[in-house]
Amino acid sequence: MDQALRDKGLANRKAVLGEEYVNNSLASADALNGPFQEILNEYCWGLIWSDERLPRKTRSMLNLVMLACLNRMHEWELHLKGALRNGVTKDEIQAIIHQVAVYAGVPVGVECFRIARKVFAEIEK
Repeated sequence: MDQALRDKGLANRKAVLGEEYVNNSLASADALNGPFQEILNEYCWGLIWSDERLPRKTRSMLNLVMLACLNRMHEWELHLKGALRNGVTKDEIQAIIHQVAVYAGVPVGVECFRIARKVFAEIEK
């Protein structure tokens, strides 16, 4: 393991997904999924999210589209919150969902809007 990359990844992960979420994920890790948590920190959040050729905002937008197309709605909700932390606006979210609906299907767009409304309501409280 590359400790520096892991540490950088953990910092990126917390910045995007929120410290509470990441700390809960790490605290609930066990012998089965603990090594996977470290893979996420080092490779996903360290190697990929530290690549400065794409800004975090762009990465978040890409993730929203890919996760929607893969119908990974639990992850979509998590990354929607991260996208908002990374500066993606509500108007941009709307445009992203419109694009998803056209290219991935209206039912996926409907689900994305359902989740977005829930997340926006939570934030506005």
